[in-house]
Amino acid sequence: MARSKNQLGVHDSPETTRRTRTSSPGGSRARSSVSPESERPTGPLSVVVPSSSRDVVKVNNANATELKNACDDAVKRYLARPELFKQIHLHTDVRLALGWLSVFVAAGTAFYGYKVDFEKSKPVVTIGLVVYMILTAAQTLYAYFIEGATIFVGKRKTFSKRIITERIHLDSNTVSPSKSGKLSTAVSASNAPSYQLSVSYVRSANGGKSLLAKGRTRASQSYSSFFDEQGTMNQEVFERWVGEQVEQTMDGKLA
Repeated sequence: MARSKNQLGVHDSPETTRRTRTSSPGGSRARSSVSPESERPTGPLSVVVPSSSRDVVKVNNANATELKNACDDAVKRYLARPELFKQIHLHTDVRLALGWLSVFVAAGTAFYGYKVDFEKSKPVVTIGLVVYMILTAAQTLYAYFIEGATIFVGKRKTFSKRIITERIHLDSNTVSPSKSGKLSTAVSASNAPSYQLSVSYVRSANGGKSLLAKGRTRASQSYSSFFDEQGTMNQEVFERWVGEQVEQTMDGKLA
């Protein structure tokens, strides 16, 4: 008849028992820990954009403003997709609010001056003019100093064992060719101005108390890489380039 180890007098040594007891808590902690890499949400390059969903974009190659605006709009369309980020329109809302307030003040002042005699209406008209100038100046200063070169501000919340919040901020500028120091009249591989994109990204949890990842990148690419000689934009190439910059910041790259 088979006998157990205890019946035969064979026992585990105290050292073996101690190792067995002390190894299990560490193992459970290792299994329960969650690394930031495992919680990394879906990046732009993982989202497939059907070609049929893109409209043809064509601009004037000789106009750097049109080139930049076309790229800015493409960034917004790409990153504001349902699978990616929800665009925050705070800057636009503030500028619109200041603009409409100035319009109402101007209209009210003009109506009051029309209905009331000139001498009696002068104090009110003067106040209305001053308020209008203040609102107009505030709108201009806000656009220049606060909004600046911002083209996209986005936010996303995902759930992976806990609620993860992401915030992304993108700025853009046109960089003149380094050789000539001024914008060229035609876009070509040798003399085209460049599109510069700056990306800032923060990923956190627990209502912003736990920082999971933080990145900042800046890259530039010639407009000729995204537009052909007729001014038609290669949106697939552009979106891939933008997606690469965004994913680098999501991985915590600082540049």
